[in-house]
This record gives sequence, C-alpha cells and structure tokens, in this order.
Amino acid sequence: MCGIVAATAKRNIVQLLIDGLKKLEYRGYDSAGVALLNDRQELQRLRVVGKVQELENTLKATPISGETGIAHTRWATHGVPSERNAHPFISHNEFALVHNGIIENHVSLREKLITHDYKIQSDTDTEVVVHLIHYHYTQSKDFLKAIQQTVKELHGAYALAIICKAYPNRIIAVRRGSPLVLGIGNNENYVASDPLALLSITKQFIYLEEDDIADISIDHISIYDAESRLIERKSRMLSLQHDAVERGEYRHYMLKEIMEQPESIANCLEGRISRNHILPGIFGPATETIFKKTEHIQFIACGTSFHACMIARYWIESLAGIPCSVEIASEFRYRNPASNPNSLFVALSQSGETADTLAALRLAKDMHYLHRLVVCNVPESSMTRIADSYFLTRAGIEIGVASTKAFITQLISLLLLALTMAKTKKAFPEEENIITAISELPLQIQSVLKNEQTMIDWANDLHINQYVTFVGRGTLFPVALEAALKMKEISYLHADGYPAGELKHGPLALVDSDMPVVATAPKDHLYEKTLSNLEEIHARGGKLFILTDSKELKTHSSFKEAHIFTMPSVHPLLLAPLYTIPLQLLAYYVAIRKGTDVDQPRNLAKSVTVE
Repeated sequence: MCGIVAATAKRNIVQLLIDGLKKLEYRGYDSAGVALLNDRQELQRLRVVGKVQELENTLKATPISGETGIAHTRWATHGVPSERNAHPFISHNEFALVHNGIIENHVSLREKLITHDYKIQSDTDTEVVVHLIHYHYTQSKDFLKAIQQTVKELHGAYALAIICKAYPNRIIAVRRGSPLVLGIGNNENYVASDPLALLSITKQFIYLEEDDIADISIDHISIYDAESRLIERKSRMLSLQHDAVERGEYRHYMLKEIMEQPESIANCLEGRISRNHILPGIFGPATETIFKKTEHIQFIACGTSFHACMIARYWIESLAGIPCSVEIASEFRYRNPASNPNSLFVALSQSGETADTLAALRLAKDMHYLHRLVVCNVPESSMTRIADSYFLTRAGIEIGVASTKAFITQLISLLLLALTMAKTKKAFPEEENIITAISELPLQIQSVLKNEQTMIDWANDLHINQYVTFVGRGTLFPVALEAALKMKEISYLHADGYPAGELKHGPLALVDSDMPVVATAPKDHLYEKTLSNLEEIHARGGKLFILTDSKELKTHSSFKEAHIFTMPSVHPLLLAPLYTIPLQLLAYYVAIRKGTDVDQPRNLAKSVTVE
C-alpha cells in the first residue's frame, strides 16, 4: 500500500527519492512527503496531499537538499488525507520517520506520550512511533538502542525508516509484517518497500526478515534480530530491468498488461511442459510425495486471487477427484478453522505480501496441514520465504492496481497444479490433448485482443448505466465475479456477478430495459441451460451482451437484438482464461469513457499489506 524510499549517499539525493516514489505510485496513495538532513545537519521536510508530481513541483518552488533522507507515499488508514497526516513525521526536530503498516496499540502509546508532555499533531497511528523513539533516546542517547527499545512496545505490522539529526549519513530500518528491502550501491545505500523503486540505481538487494533492524550508513550495513544479535542476510542480484515498469506506447499500464498476457502465459509455461506432458517436479522435489498423500485442498486468497482459487476448485475436483475448499483469508484466520491432517494448504497472492493471506499462511503452520504451498508472482516475497514450497506465476511486473496478467498466470499455474494432481492420483490419458490446447492458448488470446473494437463499442453502450450484471456457469461463474470486480475497481460502476442458473432465485427481479447483462455462453455441456437463462432475461426486456463461440446464436430469434462477440473455440478447461480477456478490455474501456484514473483507482492499493 504505502511506499517507502530512503537513501544515504555523498550526493544530493532529492531526485533519487522522488524518482523512487514515482516507481511506487502503482501501489496506491493519497499524499506524499520527504525529509532530508541538509549540509548543516538540519532536518527539512515537505509534505503534500495528492500525487508525487505535486511534491516534485513543491520542491522546485521551495528547494531543499541533503545527502541522507526518507520519502513516503501514504494510503490513509488512520486520519483523512491531509498535510498534517502525511509522512514523514518529526519529533523535536531531531528524528524523522516514515512508516508502512498499522500500529495496533497506538491509542495506549499516545496516552503514555501525552503524560510525558509530547504533543501529537496528527490523527495517525504513526506519529506516536517517532515520539516514542525520541523518548527512549532521551534516556540512552543511542540512536540504535532507542529504536530497539521502541519496537518492543509496538504491536502490529510495520516497516519503518528513521533518520536522526545527531547521526548524519545513517538510516535505521525496521521490518515486522510489512516488506522492506535494502539496496546496495557504490558508496551509498538505500531502503525501499519494493525493489522496483531502486532498480534504476542498483540490482543488489538484501531482503529483511521478520523483526530485523538494519543500521545503514554510506559504506556499511549492520542487521540485528529481535534479540539485538548481529546477524547476516545474504544479498541477491535481481535480473529485472527498470524499463520493465515503463508504459511504452500504451495509454495506461492496465492496457499494456492486458496486451502482454499471451507472453505472460508463455513465460508461465516455459520449462514446465513439454510437447505432450507436464514436466515432473515443477512444484518442488518433495511435492510428488505430498500430492500422493493429499486427500483435501484448502485454498486461501483475497480478491482476484480468490476468484482464481474458485476456478481451480472446478478443475481439481473434476480432474483429480480431490475435494477442495476455497476461503477468503480474512475470514479463515478469524473463525477458528479445523484442519484435515491430509490436507494441502494452498495460498495465492500476486504480491506475496497480502496481509490477511500472509497471516493465514503463518496460522496454517500450527494447524498440522500436510504441506503449505504458495502460488505467487514475486520470488523474494514474505510468503515464498515462509512457505514449505512455492510456485512462481512469472507474470512479470504488474503496475496497474486492477490485476490482469497476474490473474491469468495464476489460472495457468493452478491448471498445472490440477493436472499434476490428476497424474499423481490416477492414469491420465487426456494429458497430451490438454497440453496441446494450453500451448495454443496464447495465440487464441491474441485473436481476441485483435478484436478489441467490439469491447470499445460495448463500453460506449454500457458506460451510461448505473449498474451491470455478469453471469456465467461452471468455471465462468467465478469469471463473472472477476469481471464484476474489475468493473467496480476501475470504472466505479456498480457490478455484480452471478451463476446464470441463480437468476430466478432473486436477481431476475432487477431485470428491465435499463438492466444490461453480460453473459458468457460457450457451446459446452451447459450451453442449452445457459440459453434458457438468457431467454428469461430477454423475456423481461434486459439488454444482453453475450460472449460465445456458437456460430448460430446470432440467428436465434430471441437474440437478434443482443450484442454478440464471437469467441474462438477452446478446450473446456481453458474457457476461464480465454473468456476473462474481453471482459478485462470491457472494464478498461468503460473506465476510459467514464474518465476515471484507470491505473490508480480511488481508495485502492496494489499491494494490500495491512488488514
């Protein structure tokens, strides 16, 4: 959610900090700020409500400079977006601090500080931390020790970066529950909540572990654990290029990422399938034994990832005969769930930092699950580091808040899991035909993308409505849920998703001439039943928009006035990923017509690292 960038160097780092914040804009935020130690070792700070560009403009009008500094983009949790609630926070002109996460016991800490004559200026949970550091510093006069004492009093999940007037060219960083990385430079070092912020200046990173405290200077980094013991963390080289986060020719990152999906699927499949079978061991060397023992699968996820898990349940139960449960992480972790000792726990997250899913993964460790498998897009994420094994989706960097290619590669990854499970449990003669069909999917998606004009035309009709309903059957019911979520996320148009067979149990009451219904109707074993459901909508005057591979539907007497988009025919297992593509385009073009901020929709963040 929020973004942190910090640096200490032998040069003016203002532009470095601003450029880093711009790389983190995709995470979502409502205010931005920077604090620096100037050449007279004075703390200087600027904060604005709004975009990083406004902060940069303010810096040009009121220049400040420094060789050590911290910067932040804030997504409001405690306190409305305002300058006084924006980071960094300062205590007694001696300490400046930025914070991602939530301090759960901030009320009691605030009361304690007030009794010691500290004046709290903001509504945030963050400000108490910088004052608490100052309080402990007055006792010890030791920067590091003051922070070590402070974090012992904090409850919650947080990442912190702190600078101190008395200690120039030094930053202390703390990680508990929220991601934080250290970037290693040439006579300069950096801190960020995401390595993307620093890719243009370094490829060498240290990923902080839970409860690490890092003491960072220009030419040295010391890391301490929760017991204040000096420890070693390996540095890693990232192969990503900073231009991977550029929009190129596209108007928005979301459109770019929609168009990249054929390539993302190919990357997901590379080294995992041959011409006619799935390669062994792609889920890890120990998983074949684990899969043989598996009698149940517990899927845990949030948002778009939850919809991917719902689709996976259809695949695994039909192919492998293994019962599956799918649950939203925030519900699972708070309801005292029971576990089956022969149950495989599968957690899905695009970022690998999703707070509720990460907490559920930790909870599962003590619940005697057979194994904990993570499906994720980020190799060095918190979830991949604590799981028993993990499978990378290889979607590539996704900047748009509304997930597109990360979702599609999740689906492909989960289909590979279903096929691997099926092979483990029984003879599987269908494997060759399915692998051939999966290999052809990128080309079929390309053909859909080339016909985006139809979705532009649909958007021209739909954007004037107050609501829209998406319907589907089988694996296309979760696709309807995902399509509705995309529409809500970026266009702010109210949307719902339903199983088509469920319309007569309530939603049909909404249907009239002002009610658009977007339906998926592939010519599969449920085709005739789906048509019957669409007949019910037609009979009540509903406006129909239909995705189908049926050639004769356009001549059907009930659907002559319907908007119809002809889809390629695919293997039934691939309906979900294929039919998702035009619905992503539809949401995008409705948002364009409504003039919303497509890549950074209001109130939302890309990486949900707090509850």
